[in-house]
Amino acid sequence: MIIGGKEFNTREHCYVMGILNVTPDSFSDGGKWNDVDRALAHVEQMLEDGMDILDIGGESTRPGYTLISNEEEIGRVVPVIEAVKKRFDVPISLDTYKADVARAGVEAGIDLINDIWGLKYPGEDAKNTMASVIAASKLPCCLMHNRPSAEYNSFYDEYMQDMREILKIADAAGIDKDKIILDPGVGFAKSYENNLECIKRLDSLQELGCPVLLGTSRKSVVGLTLNLPSNERVEGTLATTVVGVMRGAAFVRVHDIKENVRAIKMTEAILKV
Repeated sequence: MIIGGKEFNTREHCYVMGILNVTPDSFSDGGKWNDVDRALAHVEQMLEDGMDILDIGGESTRPGYTLISNEEEIGRVVPVIEAVKKRFDVPISLDTYKADVARAGVEAGIDLINDIWGLKYPGEDAKNTMASVIAASKLPCCLMHNRPSAEYNSFYDEYMQDMREILKIADAAGIDKDKIILDPGVGFAKSYENNLECIKRLDSLQELGCPVLLGTSRKSVVGLTLNLPSNERVEGTLATTVVGVMRGAAFVRVHDIKENVRAIKMTEAILKV
């Protein structure tokens, strides 16, 4: 897969997507990087630590988050995207589920669109869809599993059916399958047990024919398991990264770059013997 002019061998290696939240209210780092100079300094450190892709988000999606306008989100992310593009040679992903924000990101030079609603945001304008923006941009995308609520009769069967529906929507919109990454959506519309099952059975997503991204960094599934606050969940996150690599994850989306890079390197060395 080509992202930002760089080739990613998603069958042989797990790559690290670094999280840059330019928000005042993200669950673990809100307010730390919502200034361009501080954001750039953090990007530089993440690159030194081994980051492969930068994921920029302008709206918190933690439980109970505050919805902001398209204009406010664009105002947060576009200056940072433009500043990073000028200073660093790193593929940039934009974390948004809003078509207008994604379009502004494309114009600012992003290389990948990361949609936490997997083309199915309930409040989307039927005449201005994320699917149409991605298709027109010809950019790769990461499409995540999500639902308005965690209500299932048979969780895993319905979860996999939801993922197949995402691929059908993408195909109907003209998005090439070889440009799609799938994300199981750990922490979104799932119970604690559902989240553990998604991680454990991550390899089943590969049956759908797309690379898989695992995003568990500092999330509640780690906090609930270890009874720890968000700033003490590095080790728990690393455990999920190791399992992800063993289950074939092509990407992990994380806050703590250096630690995850090392965990991936060690895990892959063992697996290749």
